[in-house]
Amino acid sequence: MQALDTSPEAAADEMRRLLAFLTKHEASDLHLKTGYPPYVRIGGHLRRLEVPPIPDTAFVHGMMDPLVPSDRWKEFEAHGALDFSCAGETGDRYRINMFRSKGDIHVAVRRVQSKIKDFNGLNLPDIYREMIAHTNEGLILVCGVTGSGKSSTLAAMVEYINQTRSMHIITIEDPIEFNFVGKKSIISQREIGLDVPNFKDALRVVVREDPDAILIGEMRDRETMLAAIQSAETGHLVMGSLHCADAQLSFSRILEFFDRSEHSFIRSSLATSLKAIMVQRLLPGVKEGDRWPATEVLLVNAVVKDKILREEDEDLPAILHQCRHEGMRDYTHSLCELVRQDRILRTVAADYAPNREALASALKGIDTAAASIMSKIRN
Repeated sequence: MQALDTSPEAAADEMRRLLAFLTKHEASDLHLKTGYPPYVRIGGHLRRLEVPPIPDTAFVHGMMDPLVPSDRWKEFEAHGALDFSCAGETGDRYRINMFRSKGDIHVAVRRVQSKIKDFNGLNLPDIYREMIAHTNEGLILVCGVTGSGKSSTLAAMVEYINQTRSMHIITIEDPIEFNFVGKKSIISQREIGLDVPNFKDALRVVVREDPDAILIGEMRDRETMLAAIQSAETGHLVMGSLHCADAQLSFSRILEFFDRSEHSFIRSSLATSLKAIMVQRLLPGVKEGDRWPATEVLLVNAVVKDKILREEDEDLPAILHQCRHEGMRDYTHSLCELVRQDRILRTVAADYAPNREALASALKGIDTAAASIMSKIRN
């Protein structure tokens, strides 16, 4: 049996083949771990590739060496982890996290398609487009768990502005994922670790750079959240992502960044500056490999502002249900839509439902309406 070529050149070639595989098979993620074959995620499912295991950390180093910016290896050695992005030969970009585990190098690669999909391409409801089209200032949060499509949604928002409005858009990302080309707008993209040391430094000076709109890749600490709120209050359109599961929990998540003594001030600021919270999660479709977004949208009207100020977040789910005519949505309604359109199975909807009984009741209403229509047709 021919021995495995473990030279740096062979390792680099293997990485190029794996990145090309991601694009060809529309995989979302690639995982590299010493002693294991590479794994890919396709349609939300993790699958092992039928190739030899990665022999050692030196081979992983050889795979990554052509991709890691040369001046950032020291950062990885110092901190044991590194986030960066790169462009592949196929035109796709890759968001890469490299980290140490028991002394070995492990790698998680997220493929970002070269084409920026619009709201229709992402199968998002019309309220997403309407909100970004009619909002000139304030804070819009896109929320969800890891892998829920937050980055793609924010990219669609930026590109919509780019195509329809004359603005200066500054993005602050860790790392840059989508590459924007200015159309009606001009766009300045700043990458953490490459263009600026951290979010705090980038946001400290961003308002001096004459932006009309600011994209913050992820709000992960007090300084970032406070800067976003303050920028929104001073007349800028701020878009950002937050890691949380639903609209109600997003307020708890935001307040976690601040001392209890600051909560009243932050709630007052949010009541003034917050325009919308858009939460999404990707669900497996009826067709294997398909994924569809279930969405929850909270628009900040007078009633919601009052609830924010009074710390009555527990009332927000009921408001989502009652204010659908304004464009608000709750997960139960979204799940029912996906079932009715034959995009997801009922069992999948039940698995992801925040309240199974409420979902069952809503689906029963759909069944009753369908039965009534079929009876009229027969008669």
